[in-house]
Parts: sequence; structure tokens; C-alpha cells
Amino acid sequence: MKIYQLPGREWPIDAFSSQGVMFSGITRHDGRIQLSSMRIEANGIVGRHVAEASQLFLLIDGEGWVSGADGKRISVKAGQAAYWEAGEEHESGSRTGMTVIVVEGGQLLVEMEELASF
Repeated sequence: MKIYQLPGREWPIDAFSSQGVMFSGITRHDGRIQLSSMRIEANGIVGRHVAEASQLFLLIDGEGWVSGADGKRISVKAGQAAYWEAGEEHESGSRTGMTVIVVEGGQLLVEMEELASF
């Protein structure tokens, strides 16, 4: 057994005009599925961009907002998740800060209760 500390080594993300975002890889499986952590600081934003693969955005701490193709900001909090299909434009941010786990890969099968669809 091994014990690891999150978030480990972090890298700033500034692509897509992002601000106040730190990224840390967690694991990947043959390049098909990748798990990462992301810490979005207060007033941070992951700028609008197209999802290269299906993406599950799991909030584990804090609160913020997410948007899909329509650009409408939807409030989210710890314990909730957003899901974007490959090719879908999206953006996320937080006024107060949040920490998320990002799962990216081919066709993800989400096994959680759906709260809403936008």
C-alpha cells in the first residue's frame, strides 16, 4: 500500500484566458481515462473552451459555477458534478474558490443521480 497527498505538484493553467487555476495530475489509464485535481482560487476562472473528451467535473470543496454551450452560468457546490460531452464548449469559475476532481476520457458512463440537464 502507498499513501499519497493531494494535490501533489501543481501547475498553473492560463490557457483559454484562465486565471487563478492550479492543476495536478492524479492518474491515467493508457491515455483513455485521466483523473486530475484542479484548485480554482477565489475569482478564478477556467476560460471557455471545447472539451477534447467527455469530462466529469466533481466538486469536492467549495462552490462556484459552470456553463455549457449556451454560456448560462449554473451554480454548483461540493458534492455536485457537471458533465460535458466531447466537443461541448464549457467554462467554470468561482467567486470564493473550489477544488474539483476532473475525470476525462472516451465515453464516460456516469452513475450518479442527475439533478438537471442544460
